[in-house]
Amino acid sequence: MSAIDLEVFDGDLLDQDVDVIVNAWNRNILSWWLLLPQGVSGAIKKRGGSGPFKELRRHGVIPLGGAVATSAGRLPFKAIIHVAGINLFWRASERSIRDSVRNAVQLAHEKGFRSMAFPLIGAGSGGFNEEQAKAVMLDELSRLGVPMTVKVVVYKMDTT
Repeated sequence: MSAIDLEVFDGDLLDQDVDVIVNAWNRNILSWWLLLPQGVSGAIKKRGGSGPFKELRRHGVIPLGGAVATSAGRLPFKAIIHVAGINLFWRASERSIRDSVRNAVQLAHEKGFRSMAFPLIGAGSGGFNEEQAKAVMLDELSRLGVPMTVKVVVYKMDTT
């Protein structure tokens, strides 16, 4: 495999059969316990515990677009990669999404992970349009020549 094997589908990020998942995080400007985790972070904390967030705190402020790996807590993954996809004003940009995707894939590759799953970076609390966020992510992923399986998981709330 010489390039990313890419899948895009609707589902739940935490139900994926991958080595590592990606969490969009707040750059560690505020302490994890001051925030009310929402979206992916909230689901991770609920199912995986607060351990990964306590580990993340020790890394200090994450540069916009940066990526940091922690354990997966009680979740069945080898790690969680937290990316800083939103700025201090809780807004994502094309650059922050691209940098987050590239840095997360690079970190996963450096750590020897062979598969990973992303949520839509910046489309939740980051205020970025969901379709545009997906297009930016897919474009950036198509540029990376890393031998890895990557899933982009679009969360759809169950309305039944």
